[in-house]
Formats: sequence, C-alpha cells, structure tokens
Amino acid sequence: MMMVNDDSLVECKIDDSDEEQMNTPPPPPPPEFASKASTPGPKPPTPPADPATPTPTHMANRDPNGINRHLKVEVSDVLAEPTAPYSMDGVWIHSLVGFERTRIWTYRCLTLLFAVPLAFLCGFLLALLACLRVWVLVPCLQLSNTFLPCLRSLFMCAVNVFISPFCLSLALCCTQISISLANKDWNRKRDEDTV
Repeated sequence: MMMVNDDSLVECKIDDSDEEQMNTPPPPPPPEFASKASTPGPKPPTPPADPATPTPTHMANRDPNGINRHLKVEVSDVLAEPTAPYSMDGVWIHSLVGFERTRIWTYRCLTLLFAVPLAFLCGFLLALLACLRVWVLVPCLQLSNTFLPCLRSLFMCAVNVFISPFCLSLALCCTQISISLANKDWNRKRDEDTV
C-alpha cells in the first residue's frame, strides 16, 4: 500500500452556490502532477446538427464523386482546325464563343425545364425502391428462409411416399427390356439407306 504525501493533496472547498463554482477557476494541481502544457479553456457547447435537412452540395464542386467526368467537354475536344487551312481569327473566336454560349445556355434552359421534375421523379423512384426493399423484398426473403426448411421436409416426405416408389417400379420394369440387333437386320438397313 502506498501512502500519499501531504504536499500532493489539494484542498477544495465545498460550496453549494453554483455561481461561485462556475466563476472561480479550479485550484492548480501540485507541481509534481502539473503538466507543462497549458490547460485549454472550456469549449462552448456546439448546437446539434439537424440531420433532417440535407445540406446542398458546394457550388464549386457539384460532382464530388466524379459521376459525370465524361461530360467535361471543352471546345478543343469538338472543334479544331489544322495549321494549313484555317479560317480568319475573328471567325474562329466567334465560333468558339458561339459554341460555348450555345452549349451553356442550352444546358441551362433544359435544366430549367427538366431538372426539378426529374429530381422529384428520381427521388420518388429511389424512395419507392427503398420502401419495396424494406417492406416487401427483405421480409419475404426472411419468411422464406424461415419456412423453407419446413416446406423442404414436407416436400421430401411427399417425394419419398408418392414419386419415389413409382420411379423405382418403372425402373425395375425397364431393366427387363433388352434389345438385340442381328447382323442381318443391320445389313438390310444399310441396303435400304443406299437405295
């Protein structure tokens, strides 16, 4: 058993008032137990995150998983002139600007028309699939896994009582059948085939 030295004990006053305890800092530990790092102050409580509202994707990176990496098309991927026959600089610049603006504004107009309805449709289909999986598919699989051993034993009893004796009798009847071909029958068949 180890005895504690009186110098390492810390005296703490017990007071029932909550205000004094919150405003007064705790007494410092004895020098042999004190660390060299400063003690961090109390952190303010963080409000709980609301999981019900999804946070929108950051505007700069709308495809963080790279699902549509193949759609990052630049003008140089579609339009390019060789060095020998080329158009005037003004035509080339206006063509590039026209291409980019047409692509961007067509995409914006189409998303204005179709993005929200298709997002609702995708959300509805995913919710429907999740609901069917949770409430129909998985319970049916679990019930079938529960009842299949019982059904298997009933099926095996039915097979052993009704089908197995019939197949065994049929097999015994068929073992008595023998087919023998004589050489003359074989020659006659060959002559008929040549004619």
